[in-house]
Amino acid sequence: MQFHLDGFKTGDPVIHEPNSDATALANTDSLPEEVDVLIVGCGPAGLTLAAQLAAFPDIRTRIVEQKAGPLQLGQADGVACRTMEMFEAFGFAERLEKEAYWVNETTFWKPDPASPDTIARSGRVQDVEDGLSEFPHVILNQARVHDFYLEIMRNSPNRLEPNYSRRLVDLDMAVEAGQEWPVTVQLERMDPGHEGETETVRARYVVGCDGARSSVRRALGRELKGDSANQAWGVMDVLAVTDFPDIRFKALVQSASEGSILIIPREGGYLVRIYVELDKLRPDERVANRNITVDHLIAAAGRILHPYSLDVKEVAWWSVYEIGQRLCDKFDDVPAEGAPGRLPHVFIAGDACHTHSPKAGQGMNVSMQDTFNLGWKLAHVLKGLSEPQLLASYSAERQAIAQNLIDFDREWAKLVSAPVKSESNPDGVEPAEVQKYFVQHGRYTAGTASRYHPSLLTGDGAHQQLAEGFQIGMRFHSAPVVRLADAKPVQLGHVVKADGRWRIFAFADKGDPAAETSAIRRLCNFLKDDQSSPVLRHTAAGEDIDAVIDLRAVFQQNHRDLALGRMPSLLLPAKGRYGLRDYEKMFCPDLKSGNDIFEMRGINREQGCLVIVRPDQYVAEVLPLDAHEALSGYFQGILKDRR
Repeated sequence: MQFHLDGFKTGDPVIHEPNSDATALANTDSLPEEVDVLIVGCGPAGLTLAAQLAAFPDIRTRIVEQKAGPLQLGQADGVACRTMEMFEAFGFAERLEKEAYWVNETTFWKPDPASPDTIARSGRVQDVEDGLSEFPHVILNQARVHDFYLEIMRNSPNRLEPNYSRRLVDLDMAVEAGQEWPVTVQLERMDPGHEGETETVRARYVVGCDGARSSVRRALGRELKGDSANQAWGVMDVLAVTDFPDIRFKALVQSASEGSILIIPREGGYLVRIYVELDKLRPDERVANRNITVDHLIAAAGRILHPYSLDVKEVAWWSVYEIGQRLCDKFDDVPAEGAPGRLPHVFIAGDACHTHSPKAGQGMNVSMQDTFNLGWKLAHVLKGLSEPQLLASYSAERQAIAQNLIDFDREWAKLVSAPVKSESNPDGVEPAEVQKYFVQHGRYTAGTASRYHPSLLTGDGAHQQLAEGFQIGMRFHSAPVVRLADAKPVQLGHVVKADGRWRIFAFADKGDPAAETSAIRRLCNFLKDDQSSPVLRHTAAGEDIDAVIDLRAVFQQNHRDLALGRMPSLLLPAKGRYGLRDYEKMFCPDLKSGNDIFEMRGINREQGCLVIVRPDQYVAEVLPLDAHEALSGYFQGILKDRR
């Protein structure tokens, strides 16, 4: 974290100075008549978007929630490695990592061949493959994730706080009229002393993050379409005494005739979540018709764990649900068949546009990635960096990702719910097949397999061979480096913060980067002086040189073999009102620890390369180090000329 750029200030640097424009403060009991973005729903998707937009004081954002206050006990709890990388961009990954349960290994249990009415461990695997991410797969109450986001919002310049006890009554769009505030939302207050009062808010953009029963989705006339597996499961968070040896491991237990359970240890050392397979539903039956109680879940779990005991002392939370996979065909208000000149103004995200079973641990993670994708695009348009056409890419990119999730979840839920193969049930599934599928799809469940297809934002891979470990369309895979200016070991990916900026990582060739003829110096001269430079073209007068596009360089030499003062001036830019030098733009391989980023990520040592990274941490393009024209052309297709 960098601070003191515009003068020394005491106190906590994460608490920003409040906006001097009091009308911009967003911690008021009443809602303003006009906003730039109105977010409906305070779930993970809504709060991710609110925290992202809170970074921009000139964007007027408000978030409303039907519930009376913040979530106290969450339903989702799995936090994938990729999500931890995103949390690092927001600044709270380390705190969450310290508090959470780490999923290090997963164990598998099946009927004991010697005694089929009991269970025996059949396998044990590492949960996340080595080197997949610098972060672990962790488990933490969803409410705590909300707490971290709410703190970011509260500490932002506009002091953004949710307005609770607001129910969406009506949403009206006048997008064809070209109005400045084309979406009108009516909200009903439900808080004591204000019951029945209505508020009308006009917005440039509205985002529905209001769950599977989304009012925003209904207002758009969109439907969740899909099917149900007619399979009921229960879930409970319990404090229990048991002699089951793997109670503090993630464990999948399949019994011969009593069904399956999935055990997820929780944070704190004692709490454990247990998913319990229940009876199959009839085609016309709903799980609510069964009148299932928590005692039913406890008894079922106990039977599956036989011969081990399970003495539940306290149930913190429980629920029952049906397995099903449903998806919207589009995630915005533009008709699926298209409309000439029509641009999106209303969006849906998270459970509002895709629902599935919770056993793959992807629901909260994919929902937050939805709005991390949308947030920087809204900011670009509202701040005048990009044309509104950019917003059409949200539905295109995230609907395809959600479809992949639905397909994966359908197969995984089918495997987990299938009976164990036996002589009496030859059509069942071998437990070994379940374990094999889990291992094969480890990158998917870690959240690192998502990939955006070639588009205006994503390159076609023509130069992918220059950096094979930075796959275009996939998340930027961080690696250890050493910062040149102070020899500090850092993760390179951690410079990609949730601040809406683009990054260009220039990986130098093997020559001397300080030489007058070096490719790095030629690149810096182009970006600093050439009229076609994307840095000059897309940065407005008075802004810091890296306000939109942040250039970072990674050299091949040991950090002790390079002289900081000989490097190109663009890598030591003057910033802020005092023109202070930014010393954190240059890095070298972490050779002392044996972690050479050039080897780890397959970067061509002879030529070097450029890696363009989007504001949401995805690799947009890989180019040769001297491809100045192509570099300029890429950004020209997305960003406005702001000179």
